[in-house]
Amino acid sequence: MKNLIVMTLLMISALSITISPVRAEQQKWGSDVMHVSQTQLHAEHWLEKLQGSEQVLMTGAQISSHNRALVEHNRFISDPLSTHEVLSDKQLNGKIHLISKVPTSARYYIDGRKLTPEDYKTYQDNMQFTPTEQGHKIEYGLIVKRAAMRTFPTDDRVLNSGMDADLDRFQESALFPGDAVAILTRSQDSQWALVQGFNYLAWTRVENVALASKEQVQTFIKAADFIVVTGAKVFTQYVPEQAGVSEQQLDMSVRLPLVAQNEVPNALYGQNPYANYVVWLPTRTTQGQLSLQKALIGRSQDVHLGYLPFTKANVIRQGFKFLGERYGWGHDFNGRDCTGFVGEIYRSFGILMPRNSGDQGGTAYGIDTHFIKTTPLADKLAAIEQLEVGDLLYIPGHVMLYLGEEDGQPFVIHDVKGLAYFDDNKRLYKGTLNGVSVTPLLPLRLSVKNSYVDRLYNIKRIR
Repeated sequence: MKNLIVMTLLMISALSITISPVRAEQQKWGSDVMHVSQTQLHAEHWLEKLQGSEQVLMTGAQISSHNRALVEHNRFISDPLSTHEVLSDKQLNGKIHLISKVPTSARYYIDGRKLTPEDYKTYQDNMQFTPTEQGHKIEYGLIVKRAAMRTFPTDDRVLNSGMDADLDRFQESALFPGDAVAILTRSQDSQWALVQGFNYLAWTRVENVALASKEQVQTFIKAADFIVVTGAKVFTQYVPEQAGVSEQQLDMSVRLPLVAQNEVPNALYGQNPYANYVVWLPTRTTQGQLSLQKALIGRSQDVHLGYLPFTKANVIRQGFKFLGERYGWGHDFNGRDCTGFVGEIYRSFGILMPRNSGDQGGTAYGIDTHFIKTTPLADKLAAIEQLEVGDLLYIPGHVMLYLGEEDGQPFVIHDVKGLAYFDDNKRLYKGTLNGVSVTPLLPLRLSVKNSYVDRLYNIKRIR
């Protein structure tokens, strides 16, 4: 026993020697991100500052009303199931050219070769359809896996003159499993479909969509009993020889109907499902049709029965689940960009938003505080002092989510690429963030001449 005690003490002493440098390093922790401490990188730090943080800001009925108003009055939100069932040649051509425009600026392939008119003609030829006096019948479907939405029916990555390989200018957005779409047309090579989702129209690969009747889609998306994915990403359980339901990625805000209790067996795919949620997962048959399959999501996974309550505390919790995720322009790199970040947070409460920051910040919904170019800086700073957690701040091409105030500094969490501010020597420091980051607002700069606050044009409060 004595020898065991001595050995244990020696092990503890060795462990202390191993850990001490780590602790010391943590104490010396530093970053080129100004005014940010390790403590501020935890949701709990900001939650402790909140009063009445669990108060529900909008009820389910109010959120439903909000969404209906968006569909009716905001041109960037639509109900895919309300799409005209038949489109004329002119209407279809108009839809195609809403998204598939040849850019006025030069574009380059990854290898540096500049796109030519012949390159664009190849894409345009693939978008051609056969004219018909009878019109083009719209089809409907459900997305079966995370699906990239593209400017043209191609996977080719193209860059602007800056040659930043992170910014594929043909990447538009993404759709998630269970999203309803209207299918307007297919490419000539039959590999792509032009689809209308709830907040975007673009091309996606046909393999991402399962065809269904409008009634089937309606039943799926209106199911009363459902789970919502509230983690950044969760996965269905592994199932041998069932690739369609095995380890499928589900991003934050995915909504899937629960299988009725009387339809849940005591053994499913060789496993007792009692420690799982059993959901209906849309899959695609070899003929491209919808097949709803039972899938298992462990109760340990970050999901919620129904939508999360819309509270300030939940806004913070949801935002921090993405902290550190790499920036993904248009949902590239299996991630998301600034508007995808805030969009998925709010969609986990059931709240819909337009896709792009200009469409969010430039259209009227919620409570808007607009600024014009001649708005005095003092007026903007006064408005910033009145911010509430969850408010959205818009500058051209970017949106940030307000976290709270500390030591006189307003802090935001946002999915952002660049970092710039004046250093202690009054010189413009340029670094990179390229991910979901916590930063103070006031020091951030776009250039020597313009700060973020200088370019702030709207503060939006979702209510």
